[in-house]
Amino acid sequence: MIHETLVQTLSRLEADLHRPELRGDAVRLNALLHPDFEEVGRSGRHWSRADILAMMLSETVPVEVVADGYAAVVLQPGAALLTYRAAHRLADGSLARHTLRASVWLQTQGRWQMRYHQGTAAANPW
Repeated sequence: MIHETLVQTLSRLEADLHRPELRGDAVRLNALLHPDFEEVGRSGRHWSRADILAMMLSETVPVEVVADGYAAVVLQPGAALLTYRAAHRLADGSLARHTLRASVWLQTQGRWQMRYHQGTAAANPW
């Protein structure tokens, strides 16, 4: 059996949160987001877990997120930081809203959950 590396595992889970079909799945979202989850968006706005769940579950227009440059660092056993770059793909194929992202993941009862997420507007597109 092939075991995923930490960066593979966390980047897969993070990418799941970008998928429109998952963003409408309350059960899966509840499994991925830690009970104490919070986010600071690229706008600087603070979001609670309830805010993010309500937003994701009510989305009607899917956004395609393109992400790369994933890196993961173990902060302590059962805690890791995932960083990457992301952008939204527009209808014409161009990329907009370039963002540097960071997520703190905690391993709880044998599964990874996102505890904190932050997006920072990127100074330059890549």
